[in-house]
Amino acid sequence: MTEEDRPITRIAHRFAPYLHGQAPLLIGALAALLITTLMRLLEPWPLAYLVDHILKQHQHGSLTPHTAILLAAAAVILIAALRALAGYLSTIGFARIGTQVLSRVRRDLYDQLLQLPLAYHQKMRPGDLTLRLVNDINQLKEITVSALLPMLANIFILLGMLGVMIVINWQLALIALLPLPVMWYSARRSSRLIHEASRRTRKREGSLAATAAESMNAIRTVQSLTLEENFRRQFSGSDGSAMHADLSTKRLSAGLERTTDLLVACATALVLWQGARQVIAGAISTGDLLVFISYLKNSMRPVREYAKYAGRLSKALASAERIADILDETPAIADTPYSEPLPKPQGRIHYRNIHFAYTLDGPKILDGLDLELAPGEHTAIVGPSGIGKSTLAALLLRLYDPHLGRIEIDGRDIRNYRLADLRSHIALLPQDALLFATSIRDNIACAAGRDVTDAEITAAAKLANAHDFIQKQPEGYDTQIGERGSTLSGGQRQRIAVARAALRQSPIIVLDEPTTGLDRHSETIVRHAIERLIKGRTALMITHDLDLAASADRIIYIEQGKIGESGSHEELLAKNGLYASLWRMHRAAVERTGDDTSPTDEEP
Repeated sequence: MTEEDRPITRIAHRFAPYLHGQAPLLIGALAALLITTLMRLLEPWPLAYLVDHILKQHQHGSLTPHTAILLAAAAVILIAALRALAGYLSTIGFARIGTQVLSRVRRDLYDQLLQLPLAYHQKMRPGDLTLRLVNDINQLKEITVSALLPMLANIFILLGMLGVMIVINWQLALIALLPLPVMWYSARRSSRLIHEASRRTRKREGSLAATAAESMNAIRTVQSLTLEENFRRQFSGSDGSAMHADLSTKRLSAGLERTTDLLVACATALVLWQGARQVIAGAISTGDLLVFISYLKNSMRPVREYAKYAGRLSKALASAERIADILDETPAIADTPYSEPLPKPQGRIHYRNIHFAYTLDGPKILDGLDLELAPGEHTAIVGPSGIGKSTLAALLLRLYDPHLGRIEIDGRDIRNYRLADLRSHIALLPQDALLFATSIRDNIACAAGRDVTDAEITAAAKLANAHDFIQKQPEGYDTQIGERGSTLSGGQRQRIAVARAALRQSPIIVLDEPTTGLDRHSETIVRHAIERLIKGRTALMITHDLDLAASADRIIYIEQGKIGESGSHEELLAKNGLYASLWRMHRAAVERTGDDTSPTDEEP
């Protein structure tokens, strides 16, 4: 198999299963396509009949010339009508198949993106993934009907017409086929170059989309730091690269199309020259030569069409490869046939000899860490930045798996449980609460995993100290908020996140820097809400806020990937070790700066 064939073979194998269940529609569409082909084969015969039997005053049976001409004209109309009807049915049939198949592909692609682990998404750019999900699928759908279907029809026509041409005159058929080897070589060579250029085009377009998405999602930062010119240059560079790659594709396609036209013209000239000589010699009739020339013109259409659509087909193939790349990605973290359901746990968590690094050759983040949390215990994890505190939360949620060691809940390795079950029993309160561009009510209820009543939503909001400010919104709980909660202040967003976590009713709570970035007033309100949220639940709190950590049942100081110190706030102060030193620096900073009375919580 040649290098050029491999992408096509791979795509055919990858997408063939999506045709399951489409057999009746596919057979009907193919039948209509065959009828279209048959009508195309019959098209020149009424003219050939008139030339041979009427215009040349040959014997035309019992029909008068006038009747024969009318019948020939009627045959032209009938053939055209049948071809139009069959063409319409085949186009609609294939369009419906394409729409249904590619809708399934889109759903599977989106589902795959949702299942792929965090490590995959961190190495990919969201804008490029969005382009694959939307634009690449649309590219395939458009090409299926506008280019692939006509080419398939023309292949049938090519085979049928070549068969008839051989029957009419095999010598002329051989002459007509003389340019095909040159056409094949030219098409193969150009196809490889066009496909490479199309790959570059899609890659550059993916980079373009990623740059645009990145700048739009961070527009506040971009404008605040006057980074517009930087992003403008980056976007222009990606746009210029995509433009050059696209022009290269079009230049190669245009060259192939012109070469094909010239070769077809040469073949037609040779057939016309030899055919006219045979007509003069009486070897074939004038009508046969007209049919032959008509067939020759139409039989070369697949090659012409390929030249015309080569760029678009190659771009569609490149899009299909980009989609297949995601679909073929094997999630490193996924359920197995042996995964078990997880009943509501008591909340005992045990990290056993955990070793972890984000890359195989990267520095170890955790190096033989052992940690056990009792049911209902509130544990704060503190230590310098980058020491692996947030990694503990990510490992518990199985966003990553440890390289060595295991994590247990109630004595069982969490890798034995279904992912959805495991995560449904853990509520996460992250540093940057992600809110969606929908109502406040929906934002609170979205993670409950069940139908909730308005009373439950209100109770959760009151627990989170959010009810009062929600009531002041223009439409209360039905107020629509901006994307990522942009119309709310940081403290308001965090309190809605607390309400969301409360409504989840999970026995385990993970809090990852829940008060970072809040002013003192907002921090105090959120802290009180957190105290109510974690009551009676196992809580793992990662924080730099030592005032928040001091209220925990136990504080763990992480050092060099292991537990450096462990104990209550008072016990660790009495040890006068790392935590005590950190606490003294914290208190000195607080006394030096005093309370932060800058922005109030109600300011968005």
